[in-house]
Amino acid sequence: MSFIEGKIHDVVVYELKKFHDERGWLAELFRHDEIPEEFYPAMAYISFTKPGIARGPHEHVDQADLFCFIGPSTFNMRMWDNRTDSPTFRRMMSFNAGESLPLAVIVPKGVVHGYRNIGETDGMVINCPNRLYMGHGKSEPIDEIRHEDDPNTPFLME
Repeated sequence: MSFIEGKIHDVVVYELKKFHDERGWLAELFRHDEIPEEFYPAMAYISFTKPGIARGPHEHVDQADLFCFIGPSTFNMRMWDNRTDSPTFRRMMSFNAGESLPLAVIVPKGVVHGYRNIGETDGMVINCPNRLYMGHGKSEPIDEIRHEDDPNTPFLME
């Protein structure tokens, strides 16, 4: 299976603007008046990833992710359109985001995705998915197809 590089239909990437003052800075991660309703977050979590380490690639059947890369560190984000009904099926996107280029990325269901910390320090990522992890009360199966567990996966982080 091969992919061509380019933008992926339904993926939303927007800049996260830092507003600085004498106390430090703040950034709005999302606003309901700026993103489509289908991507409204249901929860949020934060993770730190060590330099050189990747998370993913994986995909979700029903969940969309809203990743916020704001620093510290820099990440290489990769996505592959694995949706057979998409006009950009078999397209791959790759870009860097983080401390020097703060970005938010909405990854629709069915788009394989992963990121690698390419910086020199532990890197922070905030995710605001539109579904609860394991459903209400953590009573449902995890919505994740883990391509990183397949040694023959065509979804490569390098």
